[in-house]
Amino acid sequence: MPPHCDSTDGPVVTAARQALDMEDVSLVLPYVQESSAAELMIAFKKVMEARKSSPAAREVADLYFYETAVRLHRAGEGAPYTGLKPAGLDVGPVIPVVEKAIETGSPEALIRFLTDTLRDEVKHRFDRIRHLRAHSPTDIPVARKYVEAILGLEVYSHQLYQAMKAAPHERDPEHHHG
Repeated sequence: MPPHCDSTDGPVVTAARQALDMEDVSLVLPYVQESSAAELMIAFKKVMEARKSSPAAREVADLYFYETAVRLHRAGEGAPYTGLKPAGLDVGPVIPVVEKAIETGSPEALIRFLTDTLRDEVKHRFDRIRHLRAHSPTDIPVARKYVEAILGLEVYSHQLYQAMKAAPHERDPEHHHG
């Protein structure tokens, strides 16, 4: 999930809130693995009952349900649950573009954003290589920077290619999405 899946305005809590408001657990079930569905449904039943007690009980029960949904979602990604994060966290520049693309039904702005970012990054890295290429072969410190720049571009390109070809929402052991 996006980096904000554990925030109170993220997609998991939003779905959990809708599930409680509509009294329909199926609205949040897609965010957890099938193996966690039973635990989420049990929590949902308890919360729906607790919500009837008092406004304070409702508030605590809702929070418990949000935390349970996010914890189970994170477990499905193989990521630790570290608590709910506040709304309004900076999720970086691309997540809002993705969300807008989904909302509008058109990927064009997202494609343009990603393409422009890729073009700028590759040009910047390539310009550094070109600049360092002019070094004297006897200037070992600059030669090392040149080699680092070349290898850096190769690694960067390889990782981008792998990310582009990865299955949707594929788990990456080195980077948990959120």
